[in-house]
Amino acid sequence: MHLRGLSTKRRTWVAGVAAGVVAAGLMSAPAATARPAPDPPLTTMSIKSPPGGANVRVLIFHGSAAAGEESPLVNAGIEAIEKIGLSGPAEQRFAVTATKDASVFTDETRLSRFNAVVFLTGGGDVLDPEQEAGLEAYMEAGGGFVGVHDAARAEPYSDWFTGLIGARPASASPASAQRAVVEVGDRRHPATKELPLQWKRPDKWLNWAKNPSGEVHTVARVRESSYRPGAGANGWDHPVSWCRDYDGGRSFYTGMGGTVSSYDETDFRSHLRGALLWTTRLVQADCKATITGNYKAERLTRPNQPGQNDQIGEPHGLVTAPDGRVLYIGRGGADSSQPVVTDWNDPNVGKGKGEIHVYDPKTRQVTLAGALTVFGNKGGGDELTKVEEGLLGIELDPRFEDNGWVYLHYTPHARIDRDKRMAERRVSRFTLDPATNKLDLGSEKVLLKWPVQIHSCCHAGGGMAWDSKGNLYIATGDNNSSGFSGGYSGNNPEPNYKGVSFADARRTAGNTNNLNGKILRIHPEPDGTYTLPEGNLFTGEESAEGGGKTRGEIYVMGVRNPARISVDKQTDVLYAGWVGPDAGAPSTTWGPAKYDTFAVITKASNRGWPYCMGNKQPYRDRNLPDPSKPLGWYDCDHPKNESPNNDGLVNLPPVTGNNIWYSPQGGAPDFPRDANGVPSYKQEEATYALPWLKGGGQAAMNGPVYRYDAENTSAAKWPAYLDGKWFVGDFYDADQPRNAVLTDPKNHGDGGLPVHSESLKKIVPIGNDGIKNLMDWKFGPDGALYVLDYGRGFFTSDAKSALWRVTYTGGGPTPAAGQLARGTQ
Repeated sequence: MHLRGLSTKRRTWVAGVAAGVVAAGLMSAPAATARPAPDPPLTTMSIKSPPGGANVRVLIFHGSAAAGEESPLVNAGIEAIEKIGLSGPAEQRFAVTATKDASVFTDETRLSRFNAVVFLTGGGDVLDPEQEAGLEAYMEAGGGFVGVHDAARAEPYSDWFTGLIGARPASASPASAQRAVVEVGDRRHPATKELPLQWKRPDKWLNWAKNPSGEVHTVARVRESSYRPGAGANGWDHPVSWCRDYDGGRSFYTGMGGTVSSYDETDFRSHLRGALLWTTRLVQADCKATITGNYKAERLTRPNQPGQNDQIGEPHGLVTAPDGRVLYIGRGGADSSQPVVTDWNDPNVGKGKGEIHVYDPKTRQVTLAGALTVFGNKGGGDELTKVEEGLLGIELDPRFEDNGWVYLHYTPHARIDRDKRMAERRVSRFTLDPATNKLDLGSEKVLLKWPVQIHSCCHAGGGMAWDSKGNLYIATGDNNSSGFSGGYSGNNPEPNYKGVSFADARRTAGNTNNLNGKILRIHPEPDGTYTLPEGNLFTGEESAEGGGKTRGEIYVMGVRNPARISVDKQTDVLYAGWVGPDAGAPSTTWGPAKYDTFAVITKASNRGWPYCMGNKQPYRDRNLPDPSKPLGWYDCDHPKNESPNNDGLVNLPPVTGNNIWYSPQGGAPDFPRDANGVPSYKQEEATYALPWLKGGGQAAMNGPVYRYDAENTSAAKWPAYLDGKWFVGDFYDADQPRNAVLTDPKNHGDGGLPVHSESLKKIVPIGNDGIKNLMDWKFGPDGALYVLDYGRGFFTSDAKSALWRVTYTGGGPTPAAGQLARGTQ
């Protein structure tokens, strides 16, 4: 049995507060008289815990503070819930009682019979203090609550009821019904799992005085760009339905249901049905997954000892082993106290150490597994001084537990040509001793190597990933300077060093016969060689245009700087992100501003660079002998590589549009197009389809697709809610993205925009004392997220360079299995 009094700390009866609430428009009825907090407590009701039983009953309360006829919404809502209770499988049916008599909340015998209470009230002060005390006692006993639409205006002077609902309406909300798009982000909760990803429906949409995101678990949002939200708009994150475990019970609220016609909708009834199944204890559900307080971020590595990289190098990538160890790499920049050689006449020019560290969760200790001598330590400066080469990527063999094989993507210093300023990039296999966590540098097997120019920085790429068939994907940057095209298309053919262009990405990313600016796909063999899987973009045997103009390793061409890639092994879909050029604004002469890009890649394709960006927005070609003069716009459907630096095909595969692109102005900018499909590129004409992201300083860092493993017993694993969601982030942490997004498999391979997004910035914490400069992030076998923070200085490691672990602490679904109304599911 449960004895409960109304806690004075949860109820505020202060005239000043009351006046403020009324001014904020939280009431739809006349204000009630403000009263002091009760002392002693107003009730000692004994509520059965948990309320209700196997003979499931739902109480609909529709009392109103407003005088006059009952709202037609009430009758529609009662009828719909009664029908819901009589439908579906027999084990999920329930009885319904409707009343406007608030005395039910002071009748402990009656109240204890109901598994859940639904508020269909029109708002206002509908309960006296003793009645609200009874509702509070009911919830603390383990009861269920469902609030619909104007229920958010009820009990406007009660802090406790505000917490029960989760949010209050803003003073300004649209008065009339409008058709809008609801983004259904929770694909697991019974209230939403059967709904469309993008649910188009009319309703009266409420704005919120305070956005509840992060304090409640949001299951659906309304897309403000699809209707007119008015002056009280909440922006891209506009929750419309949410839930949480509250004060011992379960609370679900939906801002929908503001029109009579809502209750005739099959999908809306499905939404209410799922809410009632959870609140009545007929099924379990997770209403904790997006509450930010349910996550813990912990720094795992200490700052390096002075003059040493004993804990971490210049962070550049990580991978997790099946036994929980984390291997992470340092690119090659030295500790800030170490010398940097930039003189090409010095044999040690750019010489650095690409370190491999191992973090062991059992001992919580770090081992420096080994260091490769790399070309990658020239410090900062302009594009003809700095360098982004070095140790760029790491992956473990699919049979790592048996063979200890580690694959490294790097630029060996021993292979640089200082005269021609050329180097060799390679992917090699090494063996790690699992007993000592030491890498056998003498075990190297070079799988793949190719030339790169090193006269000028930048764009080395580096990420690697495996699919379920044992194919290795290798991301390579376009290996070009961005400083000779005004920050637009990297297609200036003239700058070169000893005959090798360093500012024309048509030589690299746009070239079918060059491995730079690509995502390669090979199948490593046990003897250290590789074969080519079927389905790459080219076979290498194409006879077009005389033959010999393609490379069979190419899976994706036309990418600029893909530092991070991932493969969802459940679907074998490739996910990638790459950094864009430097133009801060679009140009009517040259084309789009800098777009950082993310793409869902379901098949071999050309992603556009340096001809097209975003959703096939073209750049302009350059004239010769004066590349400052424009020629025609590139044709994204029939691109041609007519650069004098091209040794591949002239006629290229058509460009596939990308899923996410963002500029300093906003997310997914687009423009009106002329008859030839060329955008206007007038900034004042731009529209932004993804308002949840923005750039400025920007550097896209692709993340994983999370997969929930129900068999994993780890208490740290992230919740099932995030299963199938794709993590997209940016090196920077101001307006830039750090989000979990949901895409539609029906069109995501063709550049379909994400249908839902939520910020992770309070979960993967931003700020100088958090993970400010995100460099890589992957889930471990424990289901926790491991993250590299680059640090606060470029081309070096510092005290903020660190490996972090982010765990989920919210626990499992509710109610507990032993409290389900009709036994286990």
